[in-house]
Amino acid sequence: MPIPEDVTGEEIDKDVRQELQSLPKTLAEDVAKNLVMVARLIDEDPEAAYGYSRVALRLASRVAAVREAAGFAAYANQKYGEALAEFRAARRMTGNVDLWPVMADCERGLGRPEKALDMAGAPEVHKLDKAGQVEMRLVAAGARRDMGQLDAAIVTLQSPELAAGSVQAWTARLRYAYADALLAVGRESEAREWFAKAVEADRDGSTDASDRLAELDGVEFTDALDESDDNGESGQTGGSGNAEAAGQD
Repeated sequence: MPIPEDVTGEEIDKDVRQELQSLPKTLAEDVAKNLVMVARLIDEDPEAAYGYSRVALRLASRVAAVREAAGFAAYANQKYGEALAEFRAARRMTGNVDLWPVMADCERGLGRPEKALDMAGAPEVHKLDKAGQVEMRLVAAGARRDMGQLDAAIVTLQSPELAAGSVQAWTARLRYAYADALLAVGRESEAREWFAKAVEADRDGSTDASDRLAELDGVEFTDALDESDDNGESGQTGGSGNAEAAGQD
């Protein structure tokens, strides 16, 4: 697959670069460039990112960082069985537990929420850092919802991290999940409160909490149209992307 001229391979994390030092120099550079492309495209074009990950995997399947990148690319394309296999391989190589939550979420994707819950109660969870433990809690709550245990999902998300006033990288997603779980059981006023709290914490727009909050408040977004009285023709004002919010009682 083509590599843009501006990609040098030097953009990758220094720990990954160190892993690649076990490879011949030219091969390491090729692998690094493909890993850069995976990272660059995984959000905007996951299918292309997956293609670059397969190239890196063919070149250096014995490098843990490559197996991990291949796992995330497969995960982004909902290839959960393949992602789980790659994450397991990376974990075997490193002994690291950081991938435990996403491995559990792959079990959910494969229709095995009970397995995800088993993993949520495993000793590995205690080895995770705070962010990893919160991620595991989110996965466990999702598994509860998969099984129709809506009240249990709410209880799973109730934690010191949820109640904390400080904002961390995972705060918005945790509050959002809690709001969504409350809404699923009809606790609308509480859900609105927590969607609002999610909006406050969502500094990088990682959730659609603001849209969900607007929906609960009865705000509707519609395209603005400019109608001509002279000839009966209508045209959209301001080009694409114009919208107005109309509140509804």
